[in-house]
Amino acid sequence: MGSFSKSMNEFKKQVLKGDIIAAYQGLMNYFGYLKSQFRDKYPGYDVTGGTYLGYLDMTYFPIFTETLKKSGLKISLVFVYETFRFEVWLAAKNKKIQNEYRQIFTDSGWNKYPITTAGKGIDSILDSILVENPDFSNLDVLTENIMKGTLEFIMEIEEFLADRELAL
Repeated sequence: MGSFSKSMNEFKKQVLKGDIIAAYQGLMNYFGYLKSQFRDKYPGYDVTGGTYLGYLDMTYFPIFTETLKKSGLKISLVFVYETFRFEVWLAAKNKKIQNEYRQIFTDSGWNKYPITTAGKGIDSILDSILVENPDFSNLDVLTENIMKGTLEFIMEIEEFLADRELAL
């Protein structure tokens, strides 16, 4: 990447074209819609937390279940800008819990979803790609795919915790 000044000049050009602003606003509106869909269709899930808008690296909102919350865990529904895809992550409220559960999953031989490697800027314990190349022209299908994959991910995690009586 070039200098900050060069990057800002390019950023200005893109902003002045207008498409980037419309796209970003559309994505933020879509995140609000996704959040309301989870809240309306799955009242047992807590999606009251704020949406992290990010620095054009990622945008996400948390989803809590009673089981996960008791364990200091949460689900993050994430749009990753660099790969331009939707992912779902198992995350924790702090690094200590994150590392403890990463070790629990590693020691168990877990192989359903990738276990992340601990490191600076790594916020997930497990992650899964929900939609690789999102088609924003059909939001109903996109939403259904995101919700279906997220629910499956949550069920797998909660099953794992219940089997090991880790969510007490």
